[in-house]
Amino acid sequence: MRISIAEYVGDRIRVLRKSKNYTQEQLGEKVGLPQPYIGALERAERNISLETLERVLEAVDCPANEFFRPYTGENLSNDNWEKEVIFDSVYEMLIDRPVHDVQMIQQLVQNILITIDSHNEK
Repeated sequence: MRISIAEYVGDRIRVLRKSKNYTQEQLGEKVGLPQPYIGALERAERNISLETLERVLEAVDCPANEFFRPYTGENLSNDNWEKEVIFDSVYEMLIDRPVHDVQMIQQLVQNILITIDSHNEK
């Protein structure tokens, strides 16, 4: 399913805000915007300027290249945003690692999942 740019940006802002344990009001204070505006951005009811997006990214300590990296793009339930926060954390741990290390970790994860799945089938 395709989502709009506004939905993508809103979902990502919500995930990043929650990963920092900020309320909409707290993020708004850091960025200099009212809480209703932050909520409207997250719900894709308002468009965001690049200047404002840059301020939001600074407030949540997120470089632009990470903000626009591939992401599920779905409206996130509580479970999904928690997973997204974990994915972001794993991404942070791996981004500066050599490709060989990342491939080795990917293989380990695959082996672990095979083991988990085989135990779940019993």
